[in-house]
Amino acid sequence: MKFMTLPGVFAPISDSWMLADAIRQESLGPGSRALDVCTGSGVLALTAAQCGATTTAIDVSRRALLTVRLNALRHGLRVRTLRGQTFGPVAGERFDLIVSNPPYVPSPRADVPRSGASRAWEAGHDGRIVLDALCDEAPAHLRPGGAILLVHSSLIGTDTTLDRLRRAGLTDAEVRVSQRGPLGPLMRAQQAAGTIPADIDEEDVVIIRATAPLTD
Repeated sequence: MKFMTLPGVFAPISDSWMLADAIRQESLGPGSRALDVCTGSGVLALTAAQCGATTTAIDVSRRALLTVRLNALRHGLRVRTLRGQTFGPVAGERFDLIVSNPPYVPSPRADVPRSGASRAWEAGHDGRIVLDALCDEAPAHLRPGGAILLVHSSLIGTDTTLDRLRRAGLTDAEVRVSQRGPLGPLMRAQQAAGTIPADIDEEDVVIIRATAPLTD
């Protein structure tokens, strides 16, 4: 699928396409429900919808949600779009699959930006503000046996994510895909700002999967 992005919306890059491939390996179809948190352009939400799932996309950016709607219209797909942070807009709802390519770039600032394009990638000093919230809150929004797929850089702690998902009550937490390569432009920019050690040249982009127990 080809995607357009409105000005100020982060265009999908390799980590999103990796996660889109992982979505296609899930058992989605009519009757299944999928949720894409931090949707951006909507590539992940539309991939889930293309697989047959009833899909919801969440983002804090109005432009991102408009981009999702335009891309859905372009491809003849239906995606419900909701504005808000993490799981706030879907309180009380559960899904068969939750996916997210959250902001995960370490930043000189302690919190997440309130506006601007950098909301799509900056996530506090350790890059984990949004990711940790997803790990902690996901179990309450998964149907029994449902799965969560997350993508992020090894620089912010792969084992930390696995441990956090397990502590939250999810099972079978594992790295499904790991792709090593040079630091991308966003990480390089933070390296120049002193957030990331200067001697790091490479990172692993990982896709992590965990599941909810079959019974609550």
